Amino acid sequence: MQKSVSIVIPNYNGEHLLEKYLPSVFTAAENAKTIFEVIVIDDGSKDESINFIKSNYPNVKLLVNDRNRGFSYTCNHGIRKAQYELILLLNSDVKLTPDYFEHQWKYFNKPDTFGVMARIMSFDEGRIEDAARLLYYSGCRIKANKFYYSENPTDENVFTAYLSGANALVDAKKLKELGGFDEIYSPFSSEDFDLSLRAWQLGWKCYYEHQAFCFHHVSGSTKTQIKSNFIKKIYYRNRYILQGIHLQGLRKTLWPLQQILSELLPKMLTGKFWVLQSYNDYLAHKKPIISSRERLKILKKKYNSDLNISDVMVIINQSISTKKIKRL
Repeated sequence: MQKSVSIVIPNYNGEHLLEKYLPSVFTAAENAKTIFEVIVIDDGSKDESINFIKSNYPNVKLLVNDRNRGFSYTCNHGIRKAQYELILLLNSDVKLTPDYFEHQWKYFNKPDTFGVMARIMSFDEGRIEDAARLLYYSGCRIKANKFYYSENPTDENVFTAYLSGANALVDAKKLKELGGFDEIYSPFSSEDFDLSLRAWQLGWKCYYEHQAFCFHHVSGSTKTQIKSNFIKKIYYRNRYILQGIHLQGLRKTLWPLQQILSELLPKMLTGKFWVLQSYNDYLAHKKPIISSRERLKILKKKYNSDLNISDVMVIINQSISTKKIKRL
């Protein structure tokens, strides 16, 4: 039951990664024996990425941003141009296995599937970097940093809180209905978590397939090329933005107090004053956050869904209550 696939790869100064890992992408796609296209979107690279693609992969659809715009915009540029039934969102630092797609087609026989992600392994094959994620509250905060997988290798109902932006095969129509990644998170971080939370709240499910896997080039992502304090400021700001968009009710009211007492003050007392910049930047995004909440509200009404984050937690927790799972 193969479907046609558009493979969307954002790139920033990743010539060395494309050279290493694009061959694995074509091998996996060709082995799938389906119609496919590979779309590489260059986000203002300073290296020879563009010339490399033009010289070595004339069959790649190459898109070039007018300037460096960040992960969300870059992926959305490719998503808008994708023409096939499924979209594989893939980082340039990921190597696919030859049979990567084989165990993932089955999920798209289910009408409520949003997408599925494969197991992400370290390159030495000694460690699972990413698997299915549990969704839970830590106080008022929404979190999904606990990993698990089913010990039944043929289990087709392993839910994940979110699909990794590095490796996610998604229904193109549903992805475009959501508008792709929310560009409020630019330049990077938390956009994949947000995307999946929005999908879940429309009643669309996110799955994890343990038998399909790929390899992640450690420290190969472009984030490592940016000063670490800048990464931290963006990372924490976007965590705050995600909470601001998705928290409801009393937790939404109490969450700022939790942040001040459990994170802002402790970090500032230890000299990490960048966290205050993160929080102030989050506060400056008040209007875009309200707009994001409103867009989600409109879509939920369109799809007649009253699901919220707590409901999604119940769905995932109920699904594992009868499974034998391995926690990581």
